[in-house]
Amino acid sequence: MLQIAYIRENQEQVVKALAKRNLDAAEMIQKVIDLDEQRRATQVELDNILAESNKLSKEIGELMRNGEKAKAEILKEKTAKLKDKTADLKERLNTVSEDLTNQLYQIPNTPADIVPEGKTPEDNVTVFEEGEIPVLAEGSLPHWELAKKYDIIDFELGAKITGAGFPVYKGKGAKLQRALISYFLDKNTNAGYNEVQVPHLINEASGYGTGQLPDKEGQMYHATADDLYLIPTAEVPVTNLYRDVILNESELPICNTAYTPCFRREAGSYGAHVRGLNRLHQFDKVEIVRIEHPEKSYEALDGMVEHVKEILNELKLPYRILRLCGGDMGFTSALTYDFEVFSTAQDRWLEISSVSCFETYQANRLKLRFKGKDGKTQLAHTLNGSSLALPRVLAGILENYQTPEGIVIPDVLRPYCGFDMIN
Repeated sequence: MLQIAYIRENQEQVVKALAKRNLDAAEMIQKVIDLDEQRRATQVELDNILAESNKLSKEIGELMRNGEKAKAEILKEKTAKLKDKTADLKERLNTVSEDLTNQLYQIPNTPADIVPEGKTPEDNVTVFEEGEIPVLAEGSLPHWELAKKYDIIDFELGAKITGAGFPVYKGKGAKLQRALISYFLDKNTNAGYNEVQVPHLINEASGYGTGQLPDKEGQMYHATADDLYLIPTAEVPVTNLYRDVILNESELPICNTAYTPCFRREAGSYGAHVRGLNRLHQFDKVEIVRIEHPEKSYEALDGMVEHVKEILNELKLPYRILRLCGGDMGFTSALTYDFEVFSTAQDRWLEISSVSCFETYQANRLKLRFKGKDGKTQLAHTLNGSSLALPRVLAGILENYQTPEGIVIPDVLRPYCGFDMIN
């Protein structure tokens, strides 16, 4: 969340920045200011009473030592009243502090200066394109029909077991899925990312820490009996490894990668654009997460973008990179680049990765700090990116590599698959 001190000192700039998200935040920001004033005033009043109580306690001790019990009893009556007032003030302070935190949770991150204006995905800016869109033979099929033709993904069987959006991968489809996971992890670890295996369920504190709660509560699967949530992305448990941690500056940057299944309710997603692998409730993804010094986070973001580009270049898939506009950015992001692969059979672009810098927004929730060389403690910057999400990469491979003889496996994946064609 945004820092109180920053909001107080830059109220107009914050409101102006959030307007880029098409959000009129003036009332929300003013409420934060008002609640913070109440909190600070209550804290001062409480501190003064506690100081007075401490002073009276010393005086009572002195009187008792001097045998002036009657005077001490009078002061004890005063301290009793002060204790009652202290209890009331502590309760009031807890209430206003909770209200302030809840209000801050409702405010998204401020976009970076280079984030373009805009309200919808159509306003995103294409910053890079690579690869030629292949010309497919007549009668080419979308990936869901190819999956059925070659018996490599069974959507109906998954629906029988669980429901729509939970596919079953079979035979060479399962092997190709495993090959992609291994390839992505190898690329990430060879680039200096440390591989970690993390839980697939998180507690509420972790959800709040990275900003999935309360913003995306309706999109998460909730195991209510244990009050745990299925993860929507590995970003959540991996970043939360550093919740309530103070690092040394010498430990930065911290670079982790993880493979996990991801679970998203995707409530309200219907229509032809969500067919097949286009949108699932359970899918596999390999993630990269970085903890960075604030002065180096945007340099790190550029490096993450180049890293994902290298993977897609090796897969030889046509893709483009978009800088998201204010209206299409995630709640916690300060700047996001989306990667999209071209689905030739569907004649449309499919998002396969988001790479984002959150500046201090997540770190402030997480209390993720580092101690600089000067001994001062400050918030770190967090970043994450999909490297990569599997379903649409797999869809792109099936559709763009299809031939009349079968589906050709990209060269870079053949050592992982153990075969060079699905037929």
